[in-house]
Amino acid sequence: MRIPPKVVHYSVLTFLWAVTLGTVGTLCVIIGWVLVKGLPAITPGFLFSAPEGAGREGGIFPVIVGTLWVILGAVLIATPLGVGTSIFLVEYTRENWVTRVIRFGADCLAGIPSIIFGLFGYVFFVVALGFRWSILSGALTLALMSLPTIIRTSEVALRAVPPQYREVSYALGATRWQMVLRVVIPGSLPGIVTGIVLAMGRSMSETAAVIFTAGTVLPDSVPTSPGDSVRTLAVHFYLLAVEGLSEKNAFGTAAILVLSILVINVGAYTLMHRFLARYR
Repeated sequence: MRIPPKVVHYSVLTFLWAVTLGTVGTLCVIIGWVLVKGLPAITPGFLFSAPEGAGREGGIFPVIVGTLWVILGAVLIATPLGVGTSIFLVEYTRENWVTRVIRFGADCLAGIPSIIFGLFGYVFFVVALGFRWSILSGALTLALMSLPTIIRTSEVALRAVPPQYREVSYALGATRWQMVLRVVIPGSLPGIVTGIVLAMGRSMSETAAVIFTAGTVLPDSVPTSPGDSVRTLAVHFYLLAVEGLSEKNAFGTAAILVLSILVINVGAYTLMHRFLARYR
């Protein structure tokens, strides 16, 4: 018996809508539950004061600053390396065994568990190089974790630029670097920014790798040096929840973490769409 095409079409469409709504609904339930439990704990005193009693009392201001230090450090290290690698793969090489090895290495890095990155960061950055548990060790480790995401998304974005743009640029007398800088990068910038934002989101929510490298010491003052040991928001939430120190502060920290990731993503995509509109 032959099923009419229209029945198949609407059946598949209904299934896809159900899957999409289920995914979005699950996300909204999780975010809503965290915000409902955590927003009452977010007060000016909680945001701008130092923690007390191992996190049972006080706020999380030094934790927020430490998280920003680690994330910004990781992005500043990983972005030029990742984007530069993508430009090299797309614009300065032909497809050969070297490019295949680089892509294979990036894919392997993307599949490595975060705790392995943490162990490597501890052995290499903390012990071998003597950086200790510090912002610098955590930023370097998270930069290694972020590289595969930035490399692959940037490469896809660079390849999406029409080849005619490159040909016209060469026809007007531009060098290869001028063509890359003034034509290819502006045209692929939204995709590159997307990769950087994804890397920032993963870094901000990372726990295992940061525990081994940035430390778990709860600071009583704002960290001011790359050599200071810090506790990030994700680690702070994890320790508060596991040790049962303060459910209120744990959910407050989780709400701050969720809101921060949402703000970063919404802000980045807003800037991306504005840039696209202006560029077009």
